[in-house]
Amino acid sequence: MFKALKEKLFSVRQRLETTISEQPAEEPVAAPAVQELPDSPAVEQAPQPAAQADEGAKEKKAPGFAQKVVSLVRDREFIISDKDIEDSLSDLEIGLLESDVAFSATDAILSKVREDLTGSKRKIGTSVDSVITNALSEALLSVLGEGVNILDFIASHEKPVKILFTGVNGTGKTTSVAKVANYLTKNGLTVAIGAGDTFRAGAIEQIDVHGERLGIKVIQHQEGSDPSAVLFDTVQYAKAHNVDVVLGDTAGRFHNRVNLMNQLSKIRRVIQPDMIVYVDEAVAGNDAVIRAEEFSKSVGMDAVMLTKVDMDPKGGAAISIVQAVGKPLIFIGVGQGYDDIMPFEPKAIVADLLAGEA
Repeated sequence: MFKALKEKLFSVRQRLETTISEQPAEEPVAAPAVQELPDSPAVEQAPQPAAQADEGAKEKKAPGFAQKVVSLVRDREFIISDKDIEDSLSDLEIGLLESDVAFSATDAILSKVREDLTGSKRKIGTSVDSVITNALSEALLSVLGEGVNILDFIASHEKPVKILFTGVNGTGKTTSVAKVANYLTKNGLTVAIGAGDTFRAGAIEQIDVHGERLGIKVIQHQEGSDPSAVLFDTVQYAKAHNVDVVLGDTAGRFHNRVNLMNQLSKIRRVIQPDMIVYVDEAVAGNDAVIRAEEFSKSVGMDAVMLTKVDMDPKGGAAISIVQAVGKPLIFIGVGQGYDDIMPFEPKAIVADLLAGEA
């Protein structure tokens, strides 16, 4: 997953490590030497007992020469300057942009890496790779945020928890609803699905087939009926049968289709969803980022789900959408099966991206 982006990050890490390792070390400022005064010939030293003489000899020997050398080597430092990392950051910028990371997200990552590395000091013996990896990790996480655990979210809200799925045509939204339903039931939750896509021909039949295969109740009306009524009935069914979660499918739409966007606004007023999940496909790259921004402005969203991540070697869309809309990426689709879905955990994803060459 995200093979191209992993390769770019690995290459930049290698170059940064080489550049920083080659920088000369800064010597620590030595403490002024203590000058010993010459013995006064007029003063005669009184003899000391043998035990005291031995202790005095030990005090004169410490610290020994070897200890001083170890201390000096330990305290030497490398100071990383902006000049030291500029070429590597240029490579990182190109690599991120080639991996479909949007300009705004790229700038945010570069600024964070520069801030963390420039002027920092590294003692001899400290791993250069760990310094670089930590800086890149912090930069990526600053863009990706902390994420959202859907199970914790559901546990913290009154039942039934209402989750509405929106997005553009052809991005796998209806299949994503089925995948999320399967994920939730496997985690011990009961689910009802509302067939709110009454606009697209065959959409009701599609979600109904998914429901039968998964053993999940699907509430549906006739094609062309009011989707708000369908989803309202789904919520009522869930309340009457103590269902934990309602998943509402909706028609795919573009932000410039006024009638469909007004319809979505009506759905929000009627069922008052606890979470709105915007669904798009990773292979759309920066187009997905633009669409997400427009949806966020038009009707709002609380989280994002990306489909077809297994078909996207670049990985930039995942980073860019989160940064562009300021909302967490909650799930990624990684295949065609019902189990081919992964909760998006930023720390795990970043650790994988920086684990080594893809």
